[in-house]
Amino acid sequence: MRPTLPGVGTAVAALVFAAVPAVAAPSTDALISEVYGGGGNSGATLKQDFVELANKGTTPIALDGFSVQYISASPGATTQWGVTPLTGSIAPGKTFLVAEAKGTGGTVDLPTPDATGNIAMSATGGTIALVNGTTALTCKTAADCAADARIKDLVGYGTAVVREGAGTNALSNTTSAFRNIELSDTDDNFTDFKVGDPNPVNSKGETPGGGNPDPDPDPTPGDKRIHDIQGVTRISPLLGQKVTNVPGVVTGTRATGDRGFWIQDVTGADSDARTSEGVFVYTAGTAPTVAVGDNVLVSGTIAEYRPGGETGSNQTLTEITQPTTITVSKGNPVPAPVVVKNIPGGYLPAPGGSIEQLPLEPEKYGLDYFESLEGTLVQVDDARVVGPSNAFGEVWVTVNPDQNKNERGGTTYTAYDQANSGRLKIKTAGGLPAANVGDVFSGATVGAIEYTNFGGYTLAALTLGTHTSSNLQRETTAQQKESELSVATYNVENLDPSDPQEKFDRLADGVTTNLRSPDVVVLEEIQDNNGATNDGVVAADQTLQKFSDAIFAKGGPRYQWRQIDPENLKDGGQPGGNIRVGFFFNPQRVSFVDRPGGDFKTPVEIVKKNGRAALSVSPGRIDPLNPAWEDSRKPLAGEFKFRGRTVFVVANHFNSKGGDEAIHGRNQPPNRTSEVQRGKQAAALKTFTEQIRAIDKGANVVLAGDLNDYQFSPALKTLTGDGNLKALIETLPANERYSYVFEGNSQTLDHLVLSRNITRFGYDVVHINAEFADQASDHDPQIVRLRPSTGDANVDKIVFALEDIIDCLKK
Repeated sequence: MRPTLPGVGTAVAALVFAAVPAVAAPSTDALISEVYGGGGNSGATLKQDFVELANKGTTPIALDGFSVQYISASPGATTQWGVTPLTGSIAPGKTFLVAEAKGTGGTVDLPTPDATGNIAMSATGGTIALVNGTTALTCKTAADCAADARIKDLVGYGTAVVREGAGTNALSNTTSAFRNIELSDTDDNFTDFKVGDPNPVNSKGETPGGGNPDPDPDPTPGDKRIHDIQGVTRISPLLGQKVTNVPGVVTGTRATGDRGFWIQDVTGADSDARTSEGVFVYTAGTAPTVAVGDNVLVSGTIAEYRPGGETGSNQTLTEITQPTTITVSKGNPVPAPVVVKNIPGGYLPAPGGSIEQLPLEPEKYGLDYFESLEGTLVQVDDARVVGPSNAFGEVWVTVNPDQNKNERGGTTYTAYDQANSGRLKIKTAGGLPAANVGDVFSGATVGAIEYTNFGGYTLAALTLGTHTSSNLQRETTAQQKESELSVATYNVENLDPSDPQEKFDRLADGVTTNLRSPDVVVLEEIQDNNGATNDGVVAADQTLQKFSDAIFAKGGPRYQWRQIDPENLKDGGQPGGNIRVGFFFNPQRVSFVDRPGGDFKTPVEIVKKNGRAALSVSPGRIDPLNPAWEDSRKPLAGEFKFRGRTVFVVANHFNSKGGDEAIHGRNQPPNRTSEVQRGKQAAALKTFTEQIRAIDKGANVVLAGDLNDYQFSPALKTLTGDGNLKALIETLPANERYSYVFEGNSQTLDHLVLSRNITRFGYDVVHINAEFADQASDHDPQIVRLRPSTGDANVDKIVFALEDIIDCLKK
């Protein structure tokens, strides 16, 4: 995680985070703890520049023979390092003050220095080095200084060329750069140093004005509490501001990935349900040094981190960044977690723009409720899985167990306004057991609520309930009758010959066992013969042959195939993969009508043959030069014969949803920009089917494939709105309409669509992948067993009756 930096432009951010070699190995004892070069300048309070050293070790550090050295921010050919020799030592846990040049201004003397030099340091930018030796350094670049073993520690402030990592922020006549209270040394000056009021302390603990403070003062809370930081909207009212000594008890820590810890206010909570009493403290590249139960005071800068980047649609996570932490006491009780269940059914407000500045309504909207608990310790009991676990240590559960529940335990996405507010991602640092939809994490799952990329509100689990399997089984469809033509659609997820044989075998087993060897299989995401290697290869015969062989080895038919190689890099998908759609068919059951002339740019036309519709080329691409298919798979039409009846099958793979805003994002309703292209694609496909109807109203048409859209989407309404085509997914109960699971929503992307004259059919979504942690593909296949029409409804009645009799006799 990298926090969003308030008020930092792109160019500045690039400068701040530029990679520069470290100068010295991180010090375990003596190091530079503060640098100030504005002494005696206009507006300064202190009369003199200074460098403060510190010893974070456990034994005294002798400084005899050491020196403090200085060079300007941009040294030239004749620039030399200034040298101040040192004597004496630094006691463990103490500081050592080196006074440098005086100016003509200022009103306050430094405390009695432990060493004195006459270096005139710049107030805004320069480099200070702690050197084992008193001979002036000669290096003038970060790389050269990195190679000088005499340098024990080095600080480049402002625009200094010589620095460790990135330089500190620029200083002024009234500010110094000081190391955080833990004296951490990551070899990155920007990370290790803060900018603020100068505070020189000598070896006796004296401060400016001669004071000798209490050597062990009792720290006190500042004037801001966590609920002041969180506020009543999604954006902190203190964004970009520094806070001091914010009190809280540590409820959890994270030492890898997005490092940091959570704190929660246990003594000063307010009565406003909108303001969270928990917050994440982001420690960047340093693992947190606090422990659960520590009572701490945290100082730092308030930031809003937007996962995925500032230009994206995600919401933000409120954080305390660049923290300094004081541990007041240890072993304190952790606040009881908030039990989360049956949250409001409303998802998010929809003002027609950003929701970030809207006051939260946690009693009305589910995601407002989660936001009101951001950073807070929560508990989910007996969490049912609605999205299988993945390789990233994530799993989706529901806290509203009855919300659009389907028969297999998932939560179904039934409409744009039914986004299922009870879905919650659980993420663990230590991995998850393989969990399928319908499984339960019995008992309590406890962690803090945060907002993350790829899913939004997340329970960062500190303890996980006991995984209890629901024994979810992969489905097998019914056996087709002799008189039925079976057509399936299967997205095989970027299949290419370099995939392991296990993937081919599992996909083949799905075709032969679970789909019972359909007569026609419409395939999506077939890649070329060398997969994503981008070298101009477009043929996919090796991919299809390997898949066909695997099916045959599983006891399936020896499928033949038809497809058209795309133009290189023109059909979207992985660069170099040349993804396409195609047909497998069983020549023992169905024949393919081959008509030559089809290629990547030649459009298939509807022609009349013997009074019935036919394809001009078969297979042939539908309107391939239409801009609707730009960077997208072109639909492929094929003419089949089954029992003397013609069936037109069209393989489809519409453009993806990439670029759409997240449904849990800051803009509501989210902008679904990809819908525009799918709408145009649906219109082109609809025109093709109407051209068939214009010649032959009794023609059998099957549209199959991954349309990348929901049954309630504009694209599907374009296809089916006039009733001439019917989407078979809509023949299922509303909560059973799904073939894909995304972010815990069971939803439909794949479709089988029939012409209305096909009245005898059985339809099935065969759930073998999407609900399982172990998947051969991320899509479930679908199948329809249909009786193709003769073109005359009255004749159909006779033919179908005879076929029914024959089927019965063969049982």
